[in-house]
Amino acid sequence: MDRVLIFDTTLRDGEQAPGASLQAVEKLEIARQLVRLNVDVIEAGFPAASDGDFNGVELIASKVKGPVICALARATKRDIDSAYKAIKKNRHKRVHIFLATSKVHMRYKLKKAEGEILCQAAEAVKYAKRYLRDVEFSPEDASRTEPAFLYKVLEAVIAAGATTVNIPDTVGYAIPCEFGQLIDGIKRNVHNIDKAVISVHCHDDLGQASANSLEAVRHGARQVECTINGIGERAGNASLEEVVMALSTRRASFGVKSGVNSEEIFKASRLVSALTGFAVPPNKAIVGANAFRHEAGIHVHGVLAKRATYEIMKPEEVGFGTSQIVLGKHSGRHAVSERLKKIGFILSAKEMNRVFASFKALADKKIEIFDEDLAAIVEDELADIPEKYKLEYLYALSSTHTTPSAVIKLRCEGRTIEDTASGDGPVDAAYKAINKITGFRGKLEGYSLHAVTSGKEALGEVTLKLQFEGQLLSGRGTSTDIVEASVKAYLNAINKIAARATRKSKVSRCPR
Repeated sequence: MDRVLIFDTTLRDGEQAPGASLQAVEKLEIARQLVRLNVDVIEAGFPAASDGDFNGVELIASKVKGPVICALARATKRDIDSAYKAIKKNRHKRVHIFLATSKVHMRYKLKKAEGEILCQAAEAVKYAKRYLRDVEFSPEDASRTEPAFLYKVLEAVIAAGATTVNIPDTVGYAIPCEFGQLIDGIKRNVHNIDKAVISVHCHDDLGQASANSLEAVRHGARQVECTINGIGERAGNASLEEVVMALSTRRASFGVKSGVNSEEIFKASRLVSALTGFAVPPNKAIVGANAFRHEAGIHVHGVLAKRATYEIMKPEEVGFGTSQIVLGKHSGRHAVSERLKKIGFILSAKEMNRVFASFKALADKKIEIFDEDLAAIVEDELADIPEKYKLEYLYALSSTHTTPSAVIKLRCEGRTIEDTASGDGPVDAAYKAINKITGFRGKLEGYSLHAVTSGKEALGEVTLKLQFEGQLLSGRGTSTDIVEASVKAYLNAINKIAARATRKSKVSRCPR
């Protein structure tokens, strides 16, 4: 099967993204991960740009073995000298020369005519060939260059010794059908194109970078220049992970493959994100947090029955781990039941009805339900304690200039009983109102609150100790509202008291 070379420019074009500056040691760390990823070429930087960039490229060239180490240079002797000096210690090295060829760049940026550009491009490649065999040339802004002139430039640089000719969509202007036709035109009209590898370097200004790169491959390009997470100038570059996994997943359509070790993709993504400070969006293809997560009931049911129903790739292929079933308000009974089984709860249909109703109520308040939430729900719903008193309504008021108060409504054996009280805080007020309704006068011996799960909608769990007639009983309650969790814990303890009193025939009916 034909092979597509993966040219990673995370350390050069990726670092040019505003705010993505990397130290030399950080570049080296990423380069070593790119070796594990098994990319073919690492463009380590632009040595002539600064001393720091030169040092970073030189460090990588001296420490990293395996891939070709490439350095970028403008079509000037000074830049080429600097590029070669930075990479000369590496056995596999390349100089990548660029020169703009579009009318807008030649007129306004370079202020040169076509003849001058043609001559400068060829002379730069010849000069670089004095140092090394592997020379790449890029006609900058190729997608907006007049095709006839582009063909002339490519012929000239290949004749001068360029081994790779890169076709950049520098400003992300191209669309796939046009870009594919451009590659076709180059193959038909550049008579010596068989002596060089056709490469592409696409930007994402219109969101077409990966699509343009893949279309170029379909038309004969055999090197794709890309970055981890698609970072780079402006809207970024073609994403390495998207290109590689598209070639792998749709291999029959493209008829080519890359040599990338895809199981290292997720590690590379997280490393680049951590060192650049650029967060990976959760919906990012391949490496986003949600790429292999499912919540909607229909999707979850399908994935549990057969993963291929909603997953075209295995998460293990990119080092993601395993598929994740996310529980939230869109989750169905089947997903909840399967997750409960995994954490050790096998429920009857009747028990499942109760737990699922509580799950849905919590899911309306909380974005994601975790295993700890489910366990808490099961324990709340299925604890073997008769719920003599059940909370119907809670209203608590507290501020810096008013006395805290609470209104409590409890359901007891078909009746609703309401009372109010004030206290030192909203929890104390609620407890006093409950005491009025139930007639129990326990002494609070201990109280603790902690978050069961993480996040701003975290489920809070209150545990307490209540002393009553020489007995010390525990109570536990959970809610996203800490006052409600506190009330549930208090009622949990009181219901234990009530259950014991009922068994001793001390209490047979609700207080009036």
